[in-house]
Amino acid sequence: MNSVLITGANRSIGLETAKQLSAKGLFVYLGSRNLEKGEAVVKELNDQGFQHIKAIEIDVTNPDSIAAAKNTIEKEQGKLDILINNAGILGTNPQTAANASIKDIQEVFDTNFFGVISVTQAFLELLKKSESPRISNITSGLGSLTLHSDPNWKYYHVKAAAYGPSKSALNAYTIVLAYELRELPFKVNAIDPGYTATDFNGHNGPGSVESAASFIVKHTLTDENAPTGQFFSNDIEDETGMSPW
Repeated sequence: MNSVLITGANRSIGLETAKQLSAKGLFVYLGSRNLEKGEAVVKELNDQGFQHIKAIEIDVTNPDSIAAAKNTIEKEQGKLDILINNAGILGTNPQTAANASIKDIQEVFDTNFFGVISVTQAFLELLKKSESPRISNITSGLGSLTLHSDPNWKYYHVKAAAYGPSKSALNAYTIVLAYELRELPFKVNAIDPGYTATDFNGHNGPGSVESAASFIVKHTLTDENAPTGQFFSNDIEDETGMSPW
C-alpha cells in the first residue's frame, strides 16, 4: 500500500485531498500542527467509513516536529511514496508592498516557502525509497508573475505583498528541485487548486474543495510519462491545466 503525507490536512482542501486519496487505497498521514485536532478529524473520517488514515503531528516551521514525523513514518512504513506540501497561511491584511511589515512577510514565508523546503529535505531520504515518488507543492495563481503582469487576467487586481511572493518563491524552488531529481523517477510539480471557498479566504472563492482536491489528486497520482517541474492550475480552462509561471 502506497503512503502519502499531506501537511495542513485537518481541514479544507487538505482534508478533502486526504479523503479522496484514502478512497483510492492509499495510506494517508493526515498532517496537523495540533495532534488532538488531527485525531478528532480522523475519528470522524473513520466513522464515515474512511480507512488507513492516521493523524500525525507536524508543524512545518518546527524542525523538531518535522524530524519526529519523519521518524514515525520511517518506522511504520520504511518509505514515503507521496509528499503533498499543502500547509500554508495567508498572513495579515492588507498586504501592501509599501507598508507590509517585514515581520508579517517573514511569517508567511516561514510557512509557505521555508516550511516546504524543511519538510521536503527531511523526507527526501524516504521518498527516494519509493518506486514512483511524487512531490506536489500546493501553490496559487497569485504566485504567477506572468499572470500578475497581465491587466486582462481576472485576478489582476488581487495583489498580496506577502502571500503572492511566497508562492512565487515556492514555484521557483519547485523548478530547481524537479531539475535536481530529473534522473530519478520523481515527479515534482506545483499545483494550484484554484480559487476555492475555504476557511482560508472566508469562503469567498467560487470553487469547491471537492474540485480543488480532485485536481491535486489528478496531478499527483501520475504515471512515469507525466511531466515534472510544471505549474498546473485548476483555474486554467484547458485539458492540460498548465499555467504560465
